[in-house]
Amino acid sequence: MSQHNETDRVSGRSTTGHEWDGIEELNTPLPRWWVLTFYATIVWAFGYWVVYPAWPLVSGYTAGVLHYTNRAAVAANLAQLEAFRGEKMKALDTASLADIENDPALLALARARGKTVFGDNCAPCHGSGAAGAKGYPNLNDDDWLWGGTLDQIMQTIQFGARSGNAKAHEGQMLAFGRDGILKTDEIVTVANYVRSLSGLATAAGYDPAAGKTIFAENCVSCHGEDGKGNQEFGAPNLTDQIWLYGSDQSTLVETITKGRAGVMPAWSGRLDPLTTKALAVYVHSLGGGK
Repeated sequence: MSQHNETDRVSGRSTTGHEWDGIEELNTPLPRWWVLTFYATIVWAFGYWVVYPAWPLVSGYTAGVLHYTNRAAVAANLAQLEAFRGEKMKALDTASLADIENDPALLALARARGKTVFGDNCAPCHGSGAAGAKGYPNLNDDDWLWGGTLDQIMQTIQFGARSGNAKAHEGQMLAFGRDGILKTDEIVTVANYVRSLSGLATAAGYDPAAGKTIFAENCVSCHGEDGKGNQEFGAPNLTDQIWLYGSDQSTLVETITKGRAGVMPAWSGRLDPLTTKALAVYVHSLGGGK
């Protein structure tokens, strides 16, 4: 590399004096507008550091001249929103569940609030569309373990099931195999009988009479003689082809052998009464409420 200033013969511009293997670097300054813009951004950056929180400290950060924070801005926006909703929320708070269902304006407000609360608290188990998953009920159908009326849904949300709350729903599926109540072959037989109640195919060699007898002696006290369940105990309907854990033989054998005791948390201590009410209305309006 060599350095010598001269004028480029092709462009007519002066060079910087830098040359690599016969290729010379032209002395082409940056456009003035670009340089001014660059300096302006530096000035703006210094101004931002002074006006807004920017510099981290050992246990905090500089507050800035304006003392602005995103958290405070969000809190102010939420306060404005609550003030705007104030009167309507008061009406929602004092209205009964039946009154809300019969008032289109209150119903729309409750559903809007309930949908947000559902997404924040219930969707992790029941899904964003409330379609449920294995072990978590679908809230869109009309199959309810503990009842699908507004009052029943409200009670379930407030106190849960097997949650430890004194008012929670109780009752669970016994572990007939683990506790030695039924033998393995009896469990397989009654599992096939349960499948037959909803029109599902049974295994070769299955004895319907034996299955009916085992069911009558062990299952009817909760599920009923016709297998249509009992909401007082949270015992599901076994005839409607809606299965919480699965309907294949191996899953049913597992259910009968080990039992089921899913837990629905109590939300009365986590959500305020108005929010709980709105959530109950929203769940009831999903399509399966009675």
